[in-house]
Amino acid sequence: MVRVKTGSTRRARHKKVLKLAKGFRASGSRRFRKAKEVLLNAGTSAYRDRKNNKRNFRRLWISRLTSALQEHGVSYSRFQNMLKKSQVELNRKMLSEIAIIEPEAFKSLVSELSKK
Repeated sequence: MVRVKTGSTRRARHKKVLKLAKGFRASGSRRFRKAKEVLLNAGTSAYRDRKNNKRNFRRLWISRLTSALQEHGVSYSRFQNMLKKSQVELNRKMLSEIAIIEPEAFKSLVSELSKK
């Protein structure tokens, strides 16, 4: 059986892991074994937080809309119902941006929906 030397392969693998672990604290960025463990946990957190990020942004847009709608005397749920009935297909992000950047346009949108 031929002996296989893994020098270059191992070095490349270690370099790849250590490059990904750059910026971690203490030995998590300098030792291969520890870096590998830390990267597993980091990957788990990153996966979880990508989902949480979507959740947090949705909450932000809804709270922005709620505060903008309070000025016009309409609740958020009633506003969503009016949007659905009149078949306006603007998402929460765009609606909150309109409410912040163009308050007059948002006011006219709310008043138009209220008439129907």
